[in-house]
Amino acid sequence: MPVYFYELHEGATDLMTDALLVSLQRHSPDEFASLVQEARRRVLETFEEDTLVEAVARELERSAGFTYIADEKLVASMSVGMEDEDTYLVEPSDEFRSIVVELERS
Repeated sequence: MPVYFYELHEGATDLMTDALLVSLQRHSPDEFASLVQEARRRVLETFEEDTLVEAVARELERSAGFTYIADEKLVASMSVGMEDEDTYLVEPSDEFRSIVVELERS
């Protein structure tokens, strides 16, 4: 069964938070944009999540059948490094959150 992946990005002046979503249904980019705009309007004034992106992702999960790949849904997390000692299972913690960072290499 195919699954389709979608991504939300926080605005350039915000925290740069990203959210990954999964759906069993394929949405065109225009359909996805429309769903995101609608979800954003619904949560904009009332969201309690740390970021607007998270709030929109959770709203898309509630209302449009997406699955938001949030930290609390991770079953296991590994740190992977070049050396054996740098490759290990990461223990879950409420003190830390996953973030996606895009860096420009020079």
